[in-house]
Amino acid sequence: MLIGRFVNGISYVSPSLAGRVAFRLFFNARPRAALRVDERAVHAAAVTETITVDGTAVVTYRWGDGERPVLLLHGWQSRASRFAAFIPRLQALGYTPVGFDAPGHGDSGGRTTTIVGYRAVAEQLRQRYGTFEAVIGHSFGVLSAFLALRSGVLARRLIAVSGVSDFGYLVTTFVRQAGLNTRVERQVRRRIEGLFPAEGDLWNRFSGTHRPDEVGVPILVVHDDGDRVVEAGQATTIITGYGARARLHRTTGLGHHRILGDPDVIAAALAFLAEAPAPAGSPCVS
Repeated sequence: MLIGRFVNGISYVSPSLAGRVAFRLFFNARPRAALRVDERAVHAAAVTETITVDGTAVVTYRWGDGERPVLLLHGWQSRASRFAAFIPRLQALGYTPVGFDAPGHGDSGGRTTTIVGYRAVAEQLRQRYGTFEAVIGHSFGVLSAFLALRSGVLARRLIAVSGVSDFGYLVTTFVRQAGLNTRVERQVRRRIEGLFPAEGDLWNRFSGTHRPDEVGVPILVVHDDGDRVVEAGQATTIITGYGARARLHRTTGLGHHRILGDPDVIAAALAFLAEAPAPAGSPCVS
């Protein structure tokens, strides 16, 4: 990648400058995901409000009267409307889907966000809606869901779709895709650590399998074998970390994005929501 070679070249003269350039690229949430044609009707039907999180205006969405809320956490460079196929199905079963466009995404203000920003929004929504019947996360939203649940957001179930488990995987993947050298990677990691001075050992603390006993809910892990954005090994990490409380639903041919609108995936998720609490036992694979 041309930009990677350019940044690598800078790193031999000024590692700090190369790290600053790479860090900005890493946190760039642009371009903002546009509203798709097939999402417009669902998007328009939502009750929208604006809350303020760390000085940034965040647009929130609610489909329903607030009873039996389900929290939706979208991925990086995405938006709440990407759950459009889920929303009417959830409503038909008496749930109230609740979502938001993260800072720097969709219709919200700001230029970018962090996993801590997601947690702050989720906490405000918890204060309003109480215990969620479930949290449904996609991609980066899954990583954020685990942190939110460990930090006091209450839910009865978690559905993790195409999810990231290891916080460090985000950097490793970015570095690999951009063709950056280890000198630049070290600088990027240092700058990320500098964002969260109060969060010691953040590479473990922000990972999905950190202190699994603090996320004491059944988990449905949905992942496509051919996902080119978040490799399927991240799903395996979640299953291994949570043991009997986690169940894997594999798909083939859906990739990272189309999986959110797949009828079989949605049916599996809704069936999981309808189940009684799962007994202790071995993880199952469907």
